[in-house]
Amino acid sequence: MKKKLLILALLAGGSVFGQGFSIGIHIGAPPQPRIVRVRPRSPGPGYTYVEGYWYPVNGRYTWHNGYWSRPPYQGAVWISPHHDGEQYFNGYWQGEGHDRVEHDHGWDRQKGRDYHEDRH
Repeated sequence: MKKKLLILALLAGGSVFGQGFSIGIHIGAPPQPRIVRVRPRSPGPGYTYVEGYWYPVNGRYTWHNGYWSRPPYQGAVWISPHHDGEQYFNGYWQGEGHDRVEHDHGWDRQKGRDYHEDRH
């Protein structure tokens, strides 16, 4: 009888863990954004200024300075990253009639979209 109860308990426990069990790291909300008093001048037409923001890297937040960037397509609008009190949401580009374009910190530089005064 004890063996049957033990087997039943193991099977019940296994089915609980098999259904949507996950482990995550919760680092909470990012610090307040840094205050930038002077925005660099636009490098030219077609650029959008992306305000600086915090983003998670390896269990902690890293600051990304603001920068000028060319949107991935005409009419795209930058939606800033945010934290809703429980979860962090990455920034992305979106526009009418187009799919959402996720931001990748290496993506802009590879396509020459970002403008950084220290590089130009």
